[in-house]
Amino acid sequence: MGRILERVQVLALALGAPGLFLVALLDSSVLSLPEIADLLVIWMVVQHKDRLVLYALSATAGSLAGCLLLYYIGRKGGDALVRRRFRSDAVDRTLASFQRFGVITVLIPSILPPPAPFKIFVLLAGVARIGVGQFAAAIVIGRGARYFAEGLLALWYGDSAMAFIHEHATTVSLWLVGLLAVGLAGYILWGKRRGTKSA
Repeated sequence: MGRILERVQVLALALGAPGLFLVALLDSSVLSLPEIADLLVIWMVVQHKDRLVLYALSATAGSLAGCLLLYYIGRKGGDALVRRRFRSDAVDRTLASFQRFGVITVLIPSILPPPAPFKIFVLLAGVARIGVGQFAAAIVIGRGARYFAEGLLALWYGDSAMAFIHEHATTVSLWLVGLLAVGLAGYILWGKRRGTKSA
């Protein structure tokens, strides 16, 4: 597996942004390439600081494509397929979270840095039949925030950005979730004000 990961990494670096898209797609769907997309975002931004937005967008788009593939597998294969792959109690807890909190259940894990579990939430979003538009928006917001944050850390800390993320995983996670919460609150308030003005 180590050689495969090395080859994928070399290919991604050679292709640039399209390679990053491909790695993020594979990692978010059928393969497990732990931290490769994150490391590539950081390394590529360190090499080409002016391409931060391009790299973050490429990784986000690739992750969205991969997540949509898994989402539809969950939607088609249903509960039985997921229970064969994951522990039954974890499946029950996650499905209960979807019933209680809806799309937030996939939004929060999508933003958390590695090695937080994520694929079970994507598959179960399909099983729970969360609307595809809501699901896609949650992935774009969560993964976009994560990859842009990693790009910014790469600007500030260079190659040691991943070490910083590991060392301060809880703090980084809380900051990302806090920023997301502020953004969501602002969006909800803006929506309410707009509704009031048009009434």
